[in-house]
Amino acid sequence: MALGCWPLAGITSGPMTDEAATAVIDAALDSGVNHLDTAFAYGRHGESERRVARALRGRRDAVVLATKVGVYWDDNGSLRLTCRPELLRRHFEESLRRLELDHIDLLYLHAAADDAPLADSAGLFRDLITEGKTRAVGVSNLSVAQMGAFAAECPLAACQVRYNRLQRDIEADVLPWCRDHNVGLVAYEPLALGLLTGKFTRDHVFAEDDWRRRSPLFMGDAWERNLHEVERMRPLAEGLGCSVAQLAVGWTISQPGVTAALCGAKRPQQIRETAQAMFMAGPFPDSAESP
Repeated sequence: MALGCWPLAGITSGPMTDEAATAVIDAALDSGVNHLDTAFAYGRHGESERRVARALRGRRDAVVLATKVGVYWDDNGSLRLTCRPELLRRHFEESLRRLELDHIDLLYLHAAADDAPLADSAGLFRDLITEGKTRAVGVSNLSVAQMGAFAAECPLAACQVRYNRLQRDIEADVLPWCRDHNVGLVAYEPLALGLLTGKFTRDHVFAEDDWRRRSPLFMGDAWERNLHEVERMRPLAEGLGCSVAQLAVGWTISQPGVTAALCGAKRPQQIRETAQAMFMAGPFPDSAESP
């Protein structure tokens, strides 16, 4: 399991302090997590990367550290995508300064964009490996065809994509492709934006500024189906002696081809709980009727 450091930017569900971010990272490392994942775009001013750097001073070698470039905030405060090599390099150099490093363990292209050929972006990442500025390269949110095109220009070690018990589209193409090409799959949102924690009820009302209000997972018939699935998971979790959240994460990381699941946290106890999924024996069936 890995710590997803998007929440540490403090722009998703309430503000975050440097001290609170350090407490979360401390709890993750103490719980056996040794992989941290951040990005240039996590925070309007790089808050996530800066907080990761602050928390890891003196113990950088204890973790595998990943960041991403290709998504950025423009001057109007809107998120933009880019595949332009010169812009990707500029943002990466800024990420290294924020992280107080001269190289990164794993660098992702955050998303595809139409402002430059994907082959040009891959060529830049290949150059960064040659320069020793990243040990490995990954891609995020790319199709199978796009991953193939990227891999033709640059060695590809990892693919980061959304995957959980409720959102399983990648099982049709991306996951088999990664298995076939020996590319590690890193799953984000294994708890489906918190739905798979089991903490929501049908009458839950989200605050006006809660971005989950706009997610299809929490709307209409899908909301009802998803809550029903969570209810089906409760006896499975009880049988395994774990929480619904631990079952959800354990299920994700047990799928063939999945290397790690990214779990975010705003409080130390959240990552302490989900980290225990790494030490569960399983199996993690799809339903109460599964063997």
